[in-house]
Amino acid sequence: MTSRREVLLSAAGLAAGRVLRAAQPMNVHLGCQTNAWAIDPRDFSNVLAIVRKIKDYGYQGFETGFANVQTQFDNPAGAKGKLDAIGLKFIGVHIFLNQYDGATRVAPPELYERVAAGGAKLGAERLILSGTPPEDQAGRNRKAEALNRAGAFAQKLGLKLAYHNHGPEFANHGQEIEFLLRETDPARVWFLVDAGHAFRAGADIPGFIRKHHRRLTGLHIRDTKDGRETPLGTGEFPLEAVAAAIREAGWSGWVINEEERVGGKPGDDAVKPARDALFRIFGDKA
Repeated sequence: MTSRREVLLSAAGLAAGRVLRAAQPMNVHLGCQTNAWAIDPRDFSNVLAIVRKIKDYGYQGFETGFANVQTQFDNPAGAKGKLDAIGLKFIGVHIFLNQYDGATRVAPPELYERVAAGGAKLGAERLILSGTPPEDQAGRNRKAEALNRAGAFAQKLGLKLAYHNHGPEFANHGQEIEFLLRETDPARVWFLVDAGHAFRAGADIPGFIRKHHRRLTGLHIRDTKDGRETPLGTGEFPLEAVAAAIREAGWSGWVINEEERVGGKPGDDAVKPARDALFRIFGDKA
């Protein structure tokens, strides 16, 4: 039979463990999406200029949409050399579409296979897929199966497959995102959670991180105020609570600033204050 003293000592040990975990410094990596800036995807020098700007801001890596790099897929050596010379990690190449495959609600294989192969040759570490919500359970099953297949393909190329959400996946208490977490293969499918979209959909982001951090390869961080996008750190997004959850979980993935706006590209006007907020919260990396 357990004595009262043993119970108290056990409780004290658990409390001490929580304090130690909370006190540990974070080991996250800070990155930036290129879509804050207007980019001409036909001109790769324009892409390189934005990547250099991200480096100058002190970030460790960049993410970009596939349209910005696909012109280099057929002759990747020179482009990879130029990216490598800048010295940032290529976090991932992202497929976002206005219309997805009708059956799976993600990019069709002929597209993601081409982007994965081209992105890998340019040094990308992840293939990032966005999607739309299916209409029924059969559709959700097809979507999960499609992500498993995409994950297996990416894995063969040395890439991680990461699913990127928008708000609908977190609607109805996160019904779809929880389903995808359950029904996809943890060895093949990771999640790059857009915490800004999820927060606007009513999600408890710190709680989600504590629960699912082992499946997360990255977080997109954005902010809103009164329903409108605003530079990170100037709105309602619980940045410090998210940092506390990351610290508690001991998570060490990518925290990626994504400053996008409906109908415009804010560029440095949004990225500079966002960068200052991120580096203040996540460590002195400037």
